[in-house]
Amino acid sequence: MSQTQDFMASKEQDVENQNTQNQSTGTDENGANAEASEKDAGREYDKLTDELQEAKDKHLRLLAEFENFRRRTVKENFDLISSANAKLLGKLTDVLDDFNLAFDPKHKSEKLEDVEKGMRLIYNKFKEILGDEGLTEVDPLGEEFDPNVHDALMQQPSDTVPENHISQVLQKGYKAKNKILKHAKVIVSTGKP
Repeated sequence: MSQTQDFMASKEQDVENQNTQNQSTGTDENGANAEASEKDAGREYDKLTDELQEAKDKHLRLLAEFENFRRRTVKENFDLISSANAKLLGKLTDVLDDFNLAFDPKHKSEKLEDVEKGMRLIYNKFKEILGDEGLTEVDPLGEEFDPNVHDALMQQPSDTVPENHISQVLQKGYKAKNKILKHAKVIVSTGKP
């Protein structure tokens, strides 16, 4: 029996040695795997850090580019308005010159018709310049009252004009293209008395 026990003990020792050897080999393999995995993670981290920095740089460049675009647009709009104003003012100086000629004592006339004719010529030239720039008169006589376009100064009964329609225009309104610059000042009919 003692031989059998010795044999069994010997076999148990061999199995235990084999397990110990396998564990130490496995630890080495796990350690190598862990090191490789750690290196991969480090490379991935570096790659993601570089991508993040690149995205931040791109974002900053886009912000700067947008700010430059905004400033350039504001300046271009200002220049456009300034040049449009200069163009209009240049045309209006012709009207100013005509008024200067009309008031010049050398061109003084005793005839009221001549003065009226000169003033009418200046008025027509002035009106034409403003019309070329897009200014139109709003003369709403007989139209239905619209508070977006008209200022009602008073109401009065009328035999000929229906209720809530304009019976009299006290002052014409003006608009540039589709924008109201000045509301027409009107009297609104309340209908028949």
